[in-house]
Amino acid sequence: MSGSDRRPEPGASPEGGDQATPDSAAEGVADSVHDTWLTRLTLPGWHPYLRLSRVERPIGTWLLLLPCWWGALLGGLAVPDLRGWLTVWILLGCAIGALLMRGAGCTWNDITDRDIDGRVARTRNRPLVARTVSVRQALAWMAAQMAVAFLILMTFNWAAIGLGILALVPVAIYPFAKRFTWWPQVFLGLAFNWGALLAWTAQTGALGLPAVFLYLSGIAWTLFYDTIYAHQDREDDALIGVKSTARLFGAHTDNWLRGFLVAAILLMSLAIIFALAPLADPLAMSLALAGAWAFGAHLNWQLGKLNIHDPDVCLTIFRSNRDAGLIVVLFFAAAFLL
Repeated sequence: MSGSDRRPEPGASPEGGDQATPDSAAEGVADSVHDTWLTRLTLPGWHPYLRLSRVERPIGTWLLLLPCWWGALLGGLAVPDLRGWLTVWILLGCAIGALLMRGAGCTWNDITDRDIDGRVARTRNRPLVARTVSVRQALAWMAAQMAVAFLILMTFNWAAIGLGILALVPVAIYPFAKRFTWWPQVFLGLAFNWGALLAWTAQTGALGLPAVFLYLSGIAWTLFYDTIYAHQDREDDALIGVKSTARLFGAHTDNWLRGFLVAAILLMSLAIIFALAPLADPLAMSLALAGAWAFGAHLNWQLGKLNIHDPDVCLTIFRSNRDAGLIVVLFFAAAFLL
């Protein structure tokens, strides 16, 4: 994702080399939240690693997790005989896995972007640029997170395991996308919504068309919220040559966002219809569809509040997408518990 308050520093450049130095910049990291449970409850030596994983900023974990929960719950609705402790474990396993894989993805992003981050005020004191962690240590930290996530993945069925491994492709590509395309948000959407496919498959035993529609809905949602997020940085991104949909759409952003909103609602509705129509359960269908439309109403509220020229408003609206995604979870869970 893009970030807030980017200000290029003239002549600034990242420190080279692969040696870490003490965490002297730990309290001056511009791109982190200070005085949180992270700094109060953990040893100082862990701080740069947890900052690599953005543990102190959970919104990214939520946005990775929510499509997983959508897929698991919709899969449980579609195949009632498979509901039960399997669903509970998938929901829990996905929560732990989302935390780990979001951390691994952010670590990978910092490794690939360390040259760019060193020229931006907001990110110049990230652990790799500030040399509180070396590249080698960051790679080891990324591998450790991925290894634990893989152990969780191995508890799912073989089809889900295969999808989990395949998910590494868009994750690996995303940090480079802003260098070669105006649509890096598409690559973020491909990576962040993969859990809809994986969790559906873990729940039902096979990938199905409803999961594909749900996945596409999530991608449209990601284009919606990350374009808003990227508007915080569009001027600074232009200075350092970073591409984004915010820069591409410019003054026409509202029209594009409205299109993504409609696409997200319609694709999610199709996912629900294809999943639940065979059950002939009008109450479950109605509740699930109400969730999709309530989700759309929240996105429409966001659009009404949006001011692309106010970075603080963009950030606040972006963060509200946790609640938008939880609306779908709430309605799916209500239908699930009928």
